[in-house]
Amino acid sequence: MAAPKPTLSVVDAVAIIVGIVIGAGIFKTPSRVAANTPNEGAFLLAWLLGGFISLIGAFCYAELATAYPHAGGEYHFLYRAFGQDIAYLFAWARATVIQTGSIAMLGFVFGDYASELFRLGEQSPALYAAFGVIVLTTLNVLGVRQGKWTQNILTAAKVLGLLLVVGVGLFAVTPLAPSPTSEKPSSGAFGLAMIFVLLTYGGWNEAAYISAELKDVRQNMQQALVWGISLITVIYLLANFAYLKGLGLTGMAKSEVVAADLLRRAMGEGGATFISLLIAISALGAMNATIFTGARTNYAWGQDFRALRFLGVWHERAHTPVNALLMQGLISLALVALGAWTRKGFSTMVDYTAPVFWFFFLLTGLTLFILRTNDPENPRPFRVPLYPLVPLLFCVVCVYMLQSSLSYTGVGALVGVAVLLAGIPALLLSHRHSSH
Repeated sequence: MAAPKPTLSVVDAVAIIVGIVIGAGIFKTPSRVAANTPNEGAFLLAWLLGGFISLIGAFCYAELATAYPHAGGEYHFLYRAFGQDIAYLFAWARATVIQTGSIAMLGFVFGDYASELFRLGEQSPALYAAFGVIVLTTLNVLGVRQGKWTQNILTAAKVLGLLLVVGVGLFAVTPLAPSPTSEKPSSGAFGLAMIFVLLTYGGWNEAAYISAELKDVRQNMQQALVWGISLITVIYLLANFAYLKGLGLTGMAKSEVVAADLLRRAMGEGGATFISLLIAISALGAMNATIFTGARTNYAWGQDFRALRFLGVWHERAHTPVNALLMQGLISLALVALGAWTRKGFSTMVDYTAPVFWFFFLLTGLTLFILRTNDPENPRPFRVPLYPLVPLLFCVVCVYMLQSSLSYTGVGALVGVAVLLAGIPALLLSHRHSSH
C-alpha cells in the first residue's frame, strides 16, 4: 500500500508551518488585545508569550503525531487515551463549535473589511459573513475546487498585506504624540488578551501532522518547530509594533479594522481601500479551506457512528460530502446570526469557540502522559524535550486559558458550552441506535 515518504526538508516544513499559522487574525485581533492590556509593554509581552506557549504546545503535538500518525489527528489521540465517548464529543465539538465557529469568525473578518469597501447597512459585517458562508458552501457542494494557483494568489495577498502594514507602520507613518486628554484603553483582563493572541497563533497543531513526510524527523521536527514559530513570533511582533507606532494603544483599542485605519492614516482612503480588499480576499481563502477540511472531518465522523451515517455519504458526481457540507453551512449561518444578535460579531465567535477549544486542548495535552504510561513500548521518533516539565506547563496554560475563557467572555461562551453539553444526549442516542 502507498504510504507517505519522508521528502520534506526543514525549510519546506518551516514554510508550511508559517503558511498555516499566519492567517487573517493578525489583521483583526490586535485591537482586542490592545483593549485588554494596560500599556504597550504588556501588549508586546502578550505576543511574545503567545509564541512561547505555541512552541511548547507544538512540541507536545509533535510527539503524539510521530508516535501515533493518523489522519484523525486529535480525534485519534483522544480515542486511544480516553476511549470512544470522549472522541465522539470531540468530533461533535469540532462539527458544532470549533470548526463552524472558525468559519463564522473568518466570515466576520471578511465582513468587517468588505464593509470598508461597500457598506450594506447596520448589519453589514454579518450580511457579508452570511454571503461568504452560502457562496463558498455552494461552490464546495457543486464540487468546484479552488485550483492551486488560486490558493497561491490568496496566500500572496495575505503576505503582501502584512508586509505593507509593517512597512507603512515602521517607515511611512509619523508616531502619534501621546495626548494628555486622550482616553486610556481599559486595562481589561490579560487572560482575555491571551485568548485573542493564541487564536492568532492557532494552526501549529496542524503543522505537527507533517511528521510522516519530514526527513530525519527526530532532529528536524524540533528545528522546524523552533524556526517556524520563532519566525511567526518575529513577524507578529513587527506587525504589532507597526500598529502601535501608527495608531497608538488607544487608537488600536477603538479600531474595528486596524490595518485599514493604519493605511488610511498613512496613504488616505486609497490605502485603506487597497488593504481592505487584500484582507477580504485573504479571509475568504481561509474560510474556503476551513469549510473544505471541516466537511471531511464530519464525513469521517458519519462513517464511524451509525446514527450519523447521513453525514458519511459521498456524492459520486460532485466528489464531495454534500450532506456534511450542508449541515456545516447551516450551523455556520446560525452562528453568524448569533454574532449579529449580540452586535459583536467576531468577538462573539471567539467567545463561542474558546472554552470548548481549550478544554479539548487540555485533554490532548493529558493524552501525552496517559499514552507514555499505558503504551511505553510504542516507538516515539520525536520526544518532548524536558519531559514532564514541558507538557505539564502546556497543561497548566490550558487550564488558565480555559478559566479565562469562561470568566471573561460573554453570552457566546455560554452558548458554546451548552452546545458541547448537548452532545452528551446525542452520544447516548448514538449508543442506543448502535445497540439495535
